[in-house]
Amino acid sequence: MKKILYLFTAGSFIFFNVAAQRPPAISSPDINTDHRITFRYYSRTAQKVTLSGEFLTSPLAMSKDTSGIWSITVPLVKPDIYPYSFRVDSVQTADPNNTYIFANERFKRSIVDVPGDLPLIHSLQNVPHGKVSYRWYRSATLGSTRQLLVYTPPGFNATGKTKYPVLYLIHGGSDTEETWTKVGHANFIADNLIAKGLAKPMIIVMPYGNVRPKPMTDFTKDVINDIIPFIESNYPVLTDSKNRAVAGFSVGGGQTLNIGLTNTDKFAYICSYAPFTSTEEFEKNFTNWTPDPEKMNKQLKLFTISVGTEDFLYESVKKNIVLFKEKNINVKSYIVPGGHTWMNCKQYLSTTLQEIFK
Repeated sequence: MKKILYLFTAGSFIFFNVAAQRPPAISSPDINTDHRITFRYYSRTAQKVTLSGEFLTSPLAMSKDTSGIWSITVPLVKPDIYPYSFRVDSVQTADPNNTYIFANERFKRSIVDVPGDLPLIHSLQNVPHGKVSYRWYRSATLGSTRQLLVYTPPGFNATGKTKYPVLYLIHGGSDTEETWTKVGHANFIADNLIAKGLAKPMIIVMPYGNVRPKPMTDFTKDVINDIIPFIESNYPVLTDSKNRAVAGFSVGGGQTLNIGLTNTDKFAYICSYAPFTSTEEFEKNFTNWTPDPEKMNKQLKLFTISVGTEDFLYESVKKNIVLFKEKNINVKSYIVPGGHTWMNCKQYLSTTLQEIFK
């Protein structure tokens, strides 16, 4: 009897000892109705924890209570979707209590979605919804099987008589094929605009644009030679240039210019968002460029370049706009406040979807 009691007591000691070391259950982030946000992080050993986010101008120090929970409440955050992270002493980390993670290959930040008093264009609303499918295709160009995402609009019927226009939408440099849906909410933006009659029902194709260690020129070939044929073989789509568009952000914005402007017989709509153009492909295509502006302007129904005034690419993008205007190419520029952010990306996409295929 004493032996059993001893084992039970020892087991209880081990159980309670482990439980005492277990981190407490905490909630982070907590969004209040007045748009204040409370962030929390647990560490008994950290000397300093700070919060960084694209809703802040500079990092903010968090305070620690006696249980080891660090916290801070940020007032009056403008409704939108924002990346954020903690810096624990010298190490940047995502919020371990938030499963909403920024889709990116280099950094892992968390995401906080601050709702508006009225539904924002990127929010999940009570409207008919399309579907996002994960598809695999064989890229002969790259010699591999690759993934892309396909948004099909509400009411889509793969075997029906309706054929759809297609937007090829490219992510930023270290982002992934999921960033346009997980951070940019491209599917919700399309749902909401289609429901309001502000955008035509369309298919949106979101490929994986990173081809390293292959040269970036291979992605242009992949789009033209592999992705477009895959979509046109598997979906009921319209296949003329007036029903095909290409758009993208940052490195994807530069890829958009390379893909679209060298294939104006295939894309009547080219929409570049804050394009990064310091690449060999762009220099090769446009350094000594001698286009036929009359022919191109007839082929292009819309060519736009968008950028924010606080974007680190603002000056280079302005030079790109001047370049195309000097070549007498009809280009429409959208200059808005803000930086090189996915907050601006959603704004660029919302504008684009209302203009293409009209």
